[in-house]
Amino acid sequence: MSTSTERHPQGQGRTSGAAPSGTDPAGASPAPPADALAGRDLVVDLARVVCVLLVVVIHVLMVGVGRDPDGAVVASQPLQQQPWFAFSTWVGQIMPLFFVVGGFASATAWASTQRRGGDGADFVRGRLLRLARPAAALFVVLAVALAVATLLGVDPALLDTAVTGIGTPLWFLTAYGITQVAVPVMARLHATRPAATFVGLATAALLVDSVRYTTLVTDVGLLNLVFVWLFVQQLGFAYASGWFGRAPRLLLAGIALACAASLPALTTVGPWSDDMLTNLNPPAVPLMVLGLGQICLLTLLHPALARLMRTRAARAVVFAVGSRGMTIYLWHLPLLIAVTGLVLAAGGPLPEPASATWWWTRIPVVLLVLGLACALSLVVGRLEGAPRPVPPGRRRPSTLVVALSAVLVIAPPFAVMLDGLDLRNAIAGAVALPAALWLLGRTRPRTDAR
Repeated sequence: MSTSTERHPQGQGRTSGAAPSGTDPAGASPAPPADALAGRDLVVDLARVVCVLLVVVIHVLMVGVGRDPDGAVVASQPLQQQPWFAFSTWVGQIMPLFFVVGGFASATAWASTQRRGGDGADFVRGRLLRLARPAAALFVVLAVALAVATLLGVDPALLDTAVTGIGTPLWFLTAYGITQVAVPVMARLHATRPAATFVGLATAALLVDSVRYTTLVTDVGLLNLVFVWLFVQQLGFAYASGWFGRAPRLLLAGIALACAASLPALTTVGPWSDDMLTNLNPPAVPLMVLGLGQICLLTLLHPALARLMRTRAARAVVFAVGSRGMTIYLWHLPLLIAVTGLVLAAGGPLPEPASATWWWTRIPVVLLVLGLACALSLVVGRLEGAPRPVPPGRRRPSTLVVALSAVLVIAPPFAVMLDGLDLRNAIAGAVALPAALWLLGRTRPRTDAR
């Protein structure tokens, strides 16, 4: 990759031959050579990996499978049944930080695209390819698995319980796809009208929530897939441009404390739930508050975390997990359900969910799921890599084709988010995403008009 100047959180330009600072949540790059690390913000890599691992831990703690006295399989959600769960989500809900990190990666990738002479459609094509390739593989496997289970006559209620959990994380594909399509426009707005853009997005999100909670029509909140997540992505743009790094530490601490202090008011006086998982889909205003507080806290901790990332052990862990991030995110729940199903089929012992034994066994279960995901990445991990460049003498597909591909990538997980995962939606994704990949992979002679 050509030498480039990148913006770091401290707002200093740095010349490097490395890839853009920070790995992309939609597909991490392999670990760079040691001499390239100076061009990366390794704290961003660390934040992303922590987010992925925390998602795995939380989901493992949410899935409880046992048997009732009659031997019937019973599914429960032990973590959500705890009296302290709602409060814990004020700390454990890290999806806003995930989108902030994504905004940082998108800002650097967009700048790189512009330096190479690319336009918005070039950028969107590349991001859709990185998002769709690992997701297409998952949808194909799910479609085949659900078709086989249906043909074998698996209990529909049990199958529905299993696939509901598996489909839970797929909303991310829709939300992240929307933000990626909007990056060229939002980056331009951030460069020209940053304050007005933040105010406009926050106001729009607040209006959407006002209508949603006044009319009690929950689906109105789906509009905030745009406004909430674009607001959080803009925080990543501000981080990449150095605003947070240049801000006085006292100001950052004050903002972080104000965000934390506002949550009790928002969730008691305001209409929002005190459970940030409930506020996730559809996304609601408290997630913007969390995102702002999280990026301020990350900036305050940056010096200490940067020292940590100068150690070989930390780098090894971060790049080992980071290079498999999308595989781990997409596959950890299918792997967990598959392992649980095998134990049930073999008649193996299952500790009673929420019992002391069950809580202690979550540690090896998390490690097992991560190990299986890493093993799986040896097969599907190459799908996370950067897409191949357009061959010399050829052009990317037209802007219209890229736009159509974006719909094909975003629509299937959106349907799963609305209606849950079933055979119909799995087949739709297994058809639509490979079709998008085919369209995005087609090129035209360079003599054609773009």
